[in-house]
Amino acid sequence: MFGWKKKRHDSKMTLDDVMSKLRPDLSRESLGVGPDFPGVAPNPLMSSDARKRSAELRTGALALGVLVDWREVNSNPRAVLMFDVETSDGISFRGIADEDLTITELTRLAPGQTLPVRYRPAVMDHYVALARDADPAHVQQLSDEIASRKRTPASHATNA
Repeated sequence: MFGWKKKRHDSKMTLDDVMSKLRPDLSRESLGVGPDFPGVAPNPLMSSDARKRSAELRTGALALGVLVDWREVNSNPRAVLMFDVETSDGISFRGIADEDLTITELTRLAPGQTLPVRYRPAVMDHYVALARDADPAHVQQLSDEIASRKRTPASHATNA
């Protein structure tokens, strides 16, 4: 009579549902990703999936990401960065990076910046990570490769 009764619901709320209610700016629709995106973890340090993903991304393939937008998640400062990513294979996708940034890094963010990122080609779940350890020569080589691929179709179109 005086105890607390657990209410039964026919539809169970998932963590994604809770997150979309708490932070609609971090929803799949707001971030511009599809249904394959697993979502932003409330605390990636407490999520074994997020820790595993971060470890895999540290050794992932290098790509270039153009910064579209970002959202601060909490006061660490932790930010979710949205990139339009282009790979050396010519694949383009919206990439989401969940990063801990310094205040200086956060203040230097500007839409349109091109930054090296790492992704997991075998998974392709929209997650990327800043490639802070990338060799500048390798990044320049990748940039040249992507730029030459973009120029090639245009030169064929003018010759036709």
